[in-house]
Order: sequence, then structure tokens, then C-alpha cells
Amino acid sequence: MLQTFSKEIPMAQTIALVDDDRNILTSVSIALEAEGFKVDTYADGDEALRGLAAQPVDLAVLDIKMPRMDGMELLGRLRKDSGVPVIFLTSKDDEIDEVIGLRMGADDYITKPFSQRLLIERIRAVLRRGDADGDGEATTEDGDGKIIRRTGLVLDPNRHRCMWREREVALTVTEFLILQALAQRPGHVKSRDQLMDAAYGDSIYVDDRTIDSHIKRLRKKFKEVDTEFAQIETLYGIGYRYKES
Repeated sequence: MLQTFSKEIPMAQTIALVDDDRNILTSVSIALEAEGFKVDTYADGDEALRGLAAQPVDLAVLDIKMPRMDGMELLGRLRKDSGVPVIFLTSKDDEIDEVIGLRMGADDYITKPFSQRLLIERIRAVLRRGDADGDGEATTEDGDGKIIRRTGLVLDPNRHRCMWREREVALTVTEFLILQALAQRPGHVKSRDQLMDAAYGDSIYVDDRTIDSHIKRLRKKFKEVDTEFAQIETLYGIGYRYKES
């Protein structure tokens, strides 16, 4: 008798595309679906906020300049309770918006006009940063894809999960990678350049103040869970380090 073996087909990742330009919504949706993604489209930030609350996605692409609610305001509202990866679409002359967006918690940006291939590669790069490292069970060893355990802290890269004193802390992809880089070697100082490399690789350039903003957001999130949290230390002029309790 011929035996057949079923192979589990991985679920397609869902991308939210938010832009008031219908031509961009249509053309980019077609390109993403051709690459195997599912796409939810929204024509403005207000509509997107309601839709994303009802139907979470794997990544959101947000235009900055939109009527009713622009991309900046939408990102701010999303970041109150969501760590969904975000890529901003910005106009060519909006360098200030790009910087502010990254400091608010965006994971990347791309300037208009853009090639669809470049956008797709940026989407894949951000998703890879947050994806599990392989399908095997995580161990307690340090390193990429391995669970990191410190006093009171558990970081599980495979599940993108952060726990502090048994309470979950919701982190963005960038925040998680920065904390992971620090917690892997407690007591060792990481320069801002090293943290940039850990969080962004060489796909995007950010300045020192962007890393400082991410650290500030990390501290705030942990202090919302534990007002005594003080594990991330600043060494002025040098960088940051993670201190064991």
C-alpha cells in the first residue's frame, strides 16, 4: 500500500498596508500577495487603528502623511499595547519624520518613491529580525534563538517573549534585540554602535539619540511592571550595560 505523508504548510504572514493613495494600496498589495503574504489594506490611520485592534498582523507598513490620523499618531497609539513591527513610508524630504519615527518605535523606513522589490526586501528583513531562530526547542543557553535567563528576567527569542519577575513585558522587535544584546553578557558595556548593529544590522543607519530613545522606552516599559527596575545602566560617553539583580 502506498503511504502518503502530509506536510504542514506554514501560514502566510499578514502585512497591514496603510496609505491614503489607492494606487499604492493596489499595486503594493498585488506585489506582496505574489510573494506569498496576506495583505490587509487601510486608507487612513483611524480605519487602520480599528482594523488592527480587531485583526492583528505580523507587520504594518504605515504612510506618515495621511488625513484624519497620520502615521506618527497611529504608531503612538499602536505602541501603547502592541509591539507589531512597523515600517514607515516617508516622502523624500521628510528626514526629520524618519528620525522621529524611529525614536517612537518604528523598526525601519523607506522613502517614496520606492521600488516594490526594495520594500519587500525590507519587510522580509524586519520579519527575520523578529522570527524564531529555527524550529527546535529552545534551551537555556545564551545566544541567538536561545532562552536567556537572568535574575528576574526571561527572554525567549523563539517566541519573542519577555518576562520580568513572572510578568510579561511587551517589546517591539528593536527593543527586544537591544535588551537581548545587553542581557547576553551582564556587566559588559555595549557601545551605542554595538547596539545599533544588534538591533538594525547594516540595513539602516540610526544616530546615537535613536538608541537612547529605545533605551528610555525599555526602561519605561519595565518600570510600568516594576517601579524598582534598574537593570539597564548608562555609562555616560561609553554606552549601556545590563546589571544582574
